[in-house]
Parts: sequence; C-alpha cells; structure tokens
Amino acid sequence: MSPARPRSETRYVCQTCAAEQLRWEGQCRACGAWNSLVETVVDRAPARRAPSAAGGAPAVPVALGDVRDPEHARRPVGIAEMDRVLGGGLVPGSVVLVGGEPGIGKSTLVLQAAAGVVAAGGDVLYASGEESPAQVRLRASRLGLLATAAAARVRLLAESEVGRIVEATRDLAPALLVVDSIQTATTDELDGPAGSVGQVRQSALRLTELAKESGTAVILVGHVTKDGTLAGPKTLEHLVDAVLTLEGERYAALRVLRTVKNRFGSTDEVGVFEMREDGLAEVADPARAFLAEHEVDAPGSVVVPTMEGTRPLLVEVQALVAPAGYGSPRRTTAGLDPNRLALLVAVLARRAGVALGSHDVYANVAGGLHVDEPATDLALAAALASSLRDRPIDRGTVAVGEVGLLGELRPVAGIERRLREAGRLGFRRAVVPRGGRGRAGEVPGLDIVAVGSVREALEALLAQAPSDGGPRPPRS
Repeated sequence: MSPARPRSETRYVCQTCAAEQLRWEGQCRACGAWNSLVETVVDRAPARRAPSAAGGAPAVPVALGDVRDPEHARRPVGIAEMDRVLGGGLVPGSVVLVGGEPGIGKSTLVLQAAAGVVAAGGDVLYASGEESPAQVRLRASRLGLLATAAAARVRLLAESEVGRIVEATRDLAPALLVVDSIQTATTDELDGPAGSVGQVRQSALRLTELAKESGTAVILVGHVTKDGTLAGPKTLEHLVDAVLTLEGERYAALRVLRTVKNRFGSTDEVGVFEMREDGLAEVADPARAFLAEHEVDAPGSVVVPTMEGTRPLLVEVQALVAPAGYGSPRRTTAGLDPNRLALLVAVLARRAGVALGSHDVYANVAGGLHVDEPATDLALAAALASSLRDRPIDRGTVAVGEVGLLGELRPVAGIERRLREAGRLGFRRAVVPRGGRGRAGEVPGLDIVAVGSVREALEALLAQAPSDGGPRPPRS
C-alpha cells in the first residue's frame, strides 16, 4: 500500500481571471464574473524542476526529422467498431472519456470492452461509484460474461474516493481501469460534493496522473447535460486523451459511437451498434442501418448519402409540412440543425417558389442519427417540397448537395464514395450538384443527374413518377 497523499490546501479560484479567494462568493471581486469561483487544490510547495527523460539531464533541441516515431502498443478491446473509433485499440497509459445520456448504454459498452481486454490477456479493475457489485454482476449475467474469463479477471470495487481507487490500481496493476462514473468520484482533498466542478476536475487529474505513471489505460464514464454536452468543467475534456460519445434515441435500437477527440488516432471514425437483450452488437452493414422501410411511397421522404468520418452512411430525411393552426408557425427538428432548417425554408420561398411561411414544419433523420454536415441540405429541401405538394419522390433516388443563400448547389466532399455506396445498395438515380459531377465518375447502375440550383433539383426530383411495383433498393 502506498502512503496516503497529504491533504493539500484549497482555494476558490476564478475560472476567468485566476484570482484566489478563501471562501466561495457568487461574484469574483477581481474581475466581476458571476459563478466563476471553483474550489481548487493549491500546492504551496516550492517548485522543482521536473527530471527529463534523459536521466535528469537538461533537455536539448532536436531536429524534427531526428525524432523517433512513438511506439504505442495498442491493446484491442475485442469490439471491432470500438477499436475502429479508438484507432486500433487502447494505448497503455491513455485516458478515455465515454459520454452519453442516461440509459444510452455507456456502462454496457465499457463492461463489454473490459471483457474484451480480459480475452486479450489483461486484467481489469472496475470501480463503480453508482452501482453495487451485485448490480454490475446482473448486467454481466445479461451480457453472458459470467461464463467467460471475465468472471474471474474483472475485479469489482464499489468505491468513489479516488485515493482508494488509485491505491487499489497500484496494488493490482491491471491493464485497464474503468471508473463509472467520473461524476460520482470524489477526493478527500476537497470538501465539495460529488459532481461539483472542483471534484470532477481534481478526480480526473489524479486518475490521469495514475495512468501516465503506471501505464494502465483508464476509461472514465461521463454523463451529459440537458444540451447534450459532457457534464463537468471543460478542462475535463482537455485532461483526457480521447473523448467518445455514445449517441442515439434511448428507446431505439441503433447507437452511434463517435470520436470527439483522440490524441492517438483520427477523429473521423464512427462505430454503429444495435442494442439487444444481450448487449451492444456490431451492425454488419452500417450503410443501410438507418434506412427506414416503407410499404408505399410517402411524400416528404428523401435518402441522402452522408459521410461519417471515412464511412458513407445512407440515411432517410423525413419532413412533414402542415398548415399552421394559430400563432407563429412551428419549426421542429430531430437529428438536424434547426438553423439549417430555417435557412432552407427562406431559400425555398425566395428562390424556388415553395412558400412555407404559413406552415408548421417538422423534420427529422430516421433511426435517431444526428447529422450536421451541409450535404443534407438538398435532401431536406426536397423533403419539404415533397411534403408540401404531397408528391412522393422515387424511393430509388438519392439527393446530396449543399444549398447556398442564392439557391445554388455547391459540391460536397467525397461525392464518389457516397454515390458508389448508394449504387451498391441498389439505388438507381442520384441528383448531385453540377460542380461535383466530374469528380463523381461513373457508377454502374446509377443514373447521375447534375443540377445547378435548388429549383432545378426540385424539378428533377418531383417530375419523375414514383416507382410502382418495380425493383426497389434492398434497405432491410
């Protein structure tokens, strides 16, 4: 057992101007900022020069070309989609923050990852501050992990005090430490309650120091606020090496694991899972996972090939336009940027003769996926016009392109990969911006229609009669 960490002195430090005060006040006396004082551990010991990697010798400048490539022996977690998002697996000594809404499946994902680390030959310490060991065992039983090596090599610790978690980690020397969750972690150095800004930041700092010293990979489970951001101070995201978010509708089956930050890999990858009774299962063909199945053609539905990182995904954009009953018309979105919707409503009225000013507008992305890229503009505009005019768009057609304020269509990145994926899934027609037609190339079985404005695009999409009884893309 390592000696207990001495109790440090604490001050309330302003997050705006760094002024220190002895007690908390609503307003900083130095800069006047409100609610900016956070309890912080202050080390009054004299500063010492940290030893360098060369045995204490002073550091010397090195030419960039002479620096050796870093060697990070990644440890796979046994979940291909999660390893893809992490860039190949967990790096020893790294700290990964997994965030998401309550009930989205964070604890299930990290427990499955812990079992994967055990299968690869490592031990795991699971520190749970929210659930008892019996509750974690029930989840493991549901996931079928009690019949595997994880039953013996995943050690449970019902503890939220960071000092005792650090001591247990140093004694066991596991390959992976899971802390569920960082909002319940506390440190005896501070008097604030669990979840406060000071406690979350100091706890994360202690666990980060542990990871760098011992080489143990650390996964922190974090909650999100009402606006969808990670709870706690922004410095929490700066301290960790990778930030992953688990997204999706709580009562839907599909989940998307997205990278927000990754110091050891790309932030352009996503993983797609399906929530089942026995845990999170990887989706075999993510490109078609978010396509809804319709028995008949429905107005207000358009498929768009999006790019999530380097992976093309085809999603269905749905819109419903109805006359406003009273008051101001409503503009409601789910999975789409409401500001883009407002912009497209104005562009359609001014540049394409589609007046929506006196109508309620509802738009969403099927499957619970959140799409931010402007490439969905054309599909959303077409869905709005289709719903207003009550004219279905051929279900074998995809539309992609960014809409400008003048009604022009702008090319989007990765148009060739998007269209090839649409052709692979059986779509027969694609409406794209004229400027990107040359980069799209030829896709077997796909008729590519290039247009220059949103008005031309709507004419091309709504003029074609919907298919009736003919072949349809295999979306299931």
